Amino acid sequence: MSTLSRSVVVDRPGGHRLVQGPCPTPGPGEVRVRVEAAGICMSDRELYDGHRDAAYVRYPVVPGHEWSGTVEAVGEGVDPALAGRRTVAEGFRFCGACERCRYGETSLCTAGYDETGFTRSGAFADHVVVPARLLHPLPDEADPRAAALLEPAAVTAAAVRAGAPEPGERIAVLGAGTLGLLAVQLLAALSPTELTVIDPRSERASLALDFGASEARTPQEAEEVRGRYDLVVETAGAPSTAAEACLLARRGGRVVLTGMFTPGAVGIDPVHLSLSQLTVRSVFGASSAAWSYAVRAFTAGLLDPAPLITHEFPLERFGDAMALVGAGGPGTGKVLLRP
Repeated sequence: MSTLSRSVVVDRPGGHRLVQGPCPTPGPGEVRVRVEAAGICMSDRELYDGHRDAAYVRYPVVPGHEWSGTVEAVGEGVDPALAGRRTVAEGFRFCGACERCRYGETSLCTAGYDETGFTRSGAFADHVVVPARLLHPLPDEADPRAAALLEPAAVTAAAVRAGAPEPGERIAVLGAGTLGLLAVQLLAALSPTELTVIDPRSERASLALDFGASEARTPQEAEEVRGRYDLVVETAGAPSTAAEACLLARRGGRVVLTGMFTPGAVGIDPVHLSLSQLTVRSVFGASSAAWSYAVRAFTAGLLDPAPLITHEFPLERFGDAMALVGAGGPGTGKVLLRP
């Protein structure tokens, strides 16, 4: 067991360094996890570029909220049997005591925002320390690369649970990025009569069909099927996709907004919303229940994120990995750091 640990520290927007220091010691109720794989997403890019809302980041910080690893040490009061277990962990450091937490809506904790990789040291490191109560242990044979994507899968699971799909329904997924393609896998397992993916990128549409979609359409082709779908899951976060998702839903249909929208996004027409009697939900992060949903689907073989991974880098090449994320290259899918 190493006595030293490396980590990528972002001191300020646009500036990072690879540091080495003593291996972190877990405190009471905590575990130290040896990181095996950590995913980079657009939220990490926003953190690095300084575009993340100041209320949702605290510099200097070690990023990394999508990860998997193996428990290496446990703190006081933690079951010693966890040592050696492959695991993932929830990112939100919810209080567990407020009204929303006690109701089970841990992603709506009223104690204030606090998340691994944004306000607490994350997994772009050899080790990460987290509360043991946040762990979701995995089978020993679980692929650590694929498991690193269980964080976005949990967000997708939150969207699926919010949309309450039923067998035989017509469902559309708007956006074929990581969230969209994970949504396709989870929704395909629920036997929709139609599962349409909408994205302008032909290579992403092809992957969606492999993941279980029944058809793929470009945004222009999707105009022909407006008003058709019982459920629309929006995952793109593009300026027009919230409004478009509502146009795709049938009267009385359901819409779940999952993408992270930026200022200037086109608003939803309140007249259309009212006359169509739509139910619109939004998702930010994932509750403990959504995490359990995603982990169960992964363990059962209903969810396989591995085909989304296209690039892997060591910690020393964090800058190269970050430059690749968000560059828009057609051959770039999920980028991992492998400490």
